[in-house]
Amino acid sequence: PEVCLRLEVGPHAAVHSPLAVQNGFLRMLVHSYTAELFMSFLTNLGPFLEDEIIPEVIPMEIEVVDAKITLKDDSPRVYPTSPGPVPITLAVDHVIVKRRDDGVFYLTGQQHRETVYSGFQEQKAPAAECVLAAPAAGTRGLQLKDVPELQRELQTMKIALAEANMDKARLLQEIRKYNPLFQL
Repeated sequence: PEVCLRLEVGPHAAVHSPLAVQNGFLRMLVHSYTAELFMSFLTNLGPFLEDEIIPEVIPMEIEVVDAKITLKDDSPRVYPTSPGPVPITLAVDHVIVKRRDDGVFYLTGQQHRETVYSGFQEQKAPAAECVLAAPAAGTRGLQLKDVPELQRELQTMKIALAEANMDKARLLQEIRKYNPLFQL
């Protein structure tokens, strides 16, 4: 299942917190969840979340693993020729939200073996995977195992370039709508 809920109440819930004995302890796991939501859905949740009565604090733990939520703007367009806003995708690898007895929500993430900022650290490639600038006698400059990876990178770059060119053309069309004499 994508969503699992468990509510514990009573003396057995004391393992989680002293308040859980009285108010209960909610544990929720969201795993491999994918959804597309409209922005109007999120903005209309506000009245349901507001209340004049101070709610009881229920200690909880919500774990989200491998989830992807796409937010689409469904508001009316200001300009009819506008291409519209680009959907926003929120991808969550592994996050834990805990609410303790004090009512404060704590957000923590699971760390992998890799450092999050490893891309900024100096990395040395092993000698077998290096690309030679000038081929040596009898050998080719690229290792055979590097060719498919480079081809994938080339395809990715071609797609990114095509998208950038389409964005450029769309922006120029929008500018020329207001100033027909505009030249780049």
